[in-house]
Amino acid sequence: MAEITLPAATGRTTGTRPSKRLRADGRVPATVYGLGSEAVSVSVDWRALRGALTTDAGLNALINLEIDGHASELTIVKDLQRHPIRRSVLHVDFLRVSRDVAIEVDVPVVLHGEAEEIMRNDGVVDHLLFQLTVRAKPGAIPNEISVDISGLEINASIRVGDLTLPEGVETDADPEEPIVIGQPPRVEEAEVAEGEEAEEGAEGEAAAGEGPSEGGGAESAGESEG
Repeated sequence: MAEITLPAATGRTTGTRPSKRLRADGRVPATVYGLGSEAVSVSVDWRALRGALTTDAGLNALINLEIDGHASELTIVKDLQRHPIRRSVLHVDFLRVSRDVAIEVDVPVVLHGEAEEIMRNDGVVDHLLFQLTVRAKPGAIPNEISVDISGLEINASIRVGDLTLPEGVETDADPEEPIVIGQPPRVEEAEVAEGEEAEEGAEGEAAAGEGPSEGGGAESAGESEG
């Protein structure tokens, strides 16, 4: 995996107001921590950060933080705090990592290929698992977990245990957890539902047709009693 260099600066004042001023100046407040070393408050340029996180590796990109132009820290983004409406980045947590120590990260699960048998029969490819938690050394973290669905059939599935993970990559996920399922045509389900509704409607009309004669009898009986 390629490594990205991102300049960072120390000396920022923590707190809500100083952080707002930083963001107004196009910088993002951040914290660097991990590997038993003291946490350090830094700031990074927003445009440079966005560029670092829009590579094929996404949030799992290996980032060399150049702090104040000299100290270099190998990190990954552990957490991004975003504004709930504007979705702008409010704060970043950088986790220090070692090239020789495995870490756990979430990797996107991406479907590839065409499920031709399902398409021919108007079925549906139901993608259920979009991220897989894996454990690997930083340099071995894959950008994505690729799943070939070209041989998928209706009522069949591809599960975690069916995956062939890259060398050096492991997962503790349940091997029986489904990633993707070939579902039968949903049109048939809709037709069955419509048929059931029609039957219920017919039964309701029949019951309604019986109602007046029963009610009329009761009223007649009441009048004769009176």
